[in-house]
Amino acid sequence: MAARMDFSPPFAIIEGGYTNDNVPDMDNEKLDNEKQVTLGKPPRHLSIMQHCVSSGRLIAEANLELDVGIVVLKSSSDEKTEFLPVLRSGSCAEIGPKQYMEDEHICIDDLIGHLETTTKVPSPGAFYGVFDGHGGTDAAIFIRENILKFIVEDSHFPICVEKAIKSAFLKADYAFADASSLDISSGTTALTALIFGRTLIIANAGDCRAVLGRRGRAIEMSKDHKPNCTSERLRIEKLGGVIYDGYLNGQLSVARALGDWHMKGPKGSACPLSAEPELQVTDLSDEDEFLVMGCDGLWDVMSSQCAVTMARKELMLHNDPERCSRELVREALKRNTCDNLTVIVVCFSAEPPPRIEIPQSRVRRSISSEGLNLLKGVLDC
Repeated sequence: MAARMDFSPPFAIIEGGYTNDNVPDMDNEKLDNEKQVTLGKPPRHLSIMQHCVSSGRLIAEANLELDVGIVVLKSSSDEKTEFLPVLRSGSCAEIGPKQYMEDEHICIDDLIGHLETTTKVPSPGAFYGVFDGHGGTDAAIFIRENILKFIVEDSHFPICVEKAIKSAFLKADYAFADASSLDISSGTTALTALIFGRTLIIANAGDCRAVLGRRGRAIEMSKDHKPNCTSERLRIEKLGGVIYDGYLNGQLSVARALGDWHMKGPKGSACPLSAEPELQVTDLSDEDEFLVMGCDGLWDVMSSQCAVTMARKELMLHNDPERCSRELVREALKRNTCDNLTVIVVCFSAEPPPRIEIPQSRVRRSISSEGLNLLKGVLDC
């Protein structure tokens, strides 16, 4: 990861999703004739608040049960350098089947106005976070209330934002350990998204996940830190930790978290349970439509591509990120998630995602009988 913040060169950080090999070859003339139909207007007010899932309709489309991608046509013109996102968000949090609600989240669409500072930072700016607590709510609440402060007050901010974020996670973890009035044995995962101009910086410690919706494709912007993940397992075992039945030291189902000081050694010492986040950075383009951030209660029952497909359909219908986040929560509950649920949807445009129409290709294609039977089997399920 680069040490110095730069807002111009693009970063190619794409995990999962589709590649260019998935897009059919078509000549430029047909690409220029691509039709896009814009539906709806953005809502006047987007309040950021928790919602009860007892009201409203459930998603009934059968194809939402399948993780189906959308074939996308790419424009031949390159206008990525001129794109600036129009940021708006919505969130929904629900206790789900658990006895206590331990999730916390934060949504700031106008970071510069929120900070009320003269510090020169690119515009637009925004900050979002999902914090999945365990062993109580103290850690999740403390990190939600303090993580942004530690970022903007770091000496590297705003010149080297990546260094500032990594430093802030560790400082927040240490500050929580010193909070004598709080239960420092409680813990929390932390997933944050910082947007400066076109630059999106995702920081993750734990098993929450951020997924970018790019013209229907799901681009995973974070990695789930599970103890059984190969890289995490190697790190844990190298530091003397063990994994029992998928749990770190037989106690915790995540490999990285803030808090949980009953499992950590002295400050600054190497520990199998790490608070250091992994960062991914990308420059947004006009193909990037929205970001979905959610706790593991969502991803336990829904793949990244399924969430992006569903979110895109919802936004095309009503163009409301708050309602979209509520529908994702409802769908996860319908799929019998066993955890608290928190979802944030961040849109990068004032307009809804365009309808994508694919012109007929000059190349005639057919599906084999074997492929047809496989498709019918999937649809029957």
